[in-house]
Amino acid sequence: MSVQTITRENFDQLVLQSAKPVLVDFWAPWCGPCRMVSPIVDEIAEERDDIVVGKVNVDEQPELAMQFGVMSIPALLVFKDGKLANQAVGARPKDALLALLD
Repeated sequence: MSVQTITRENFDQLVLQSAKPVLVDFWAPWCGPCRMVSPIVDEIAEERDDIVVGKVNVDEQPELAMQFGVMSIPALLVFKDGKLANQAVGARPKDALLALLD
């Protein structure tokens, strides 16, 4: 499945109402570590049909970043059953990102 672009308008539908766990990458185009994590997040989205993967551009969606207290990026948040279940800040290897989902 491809990565979903998450906005304030579709957040409830794509994340909070999802029947599957959701991995959300908070990022910005100017962020070096975000550019390192982005291809890993894309790869996870292609490999895993059992989860939804989305990205939030914090420059375009500052309200969502504030709502979840995102102060540093990349920030990766995992939602299960509409609730925040796990999170990590900073560039991480693929196995660490997958571990967030367990």
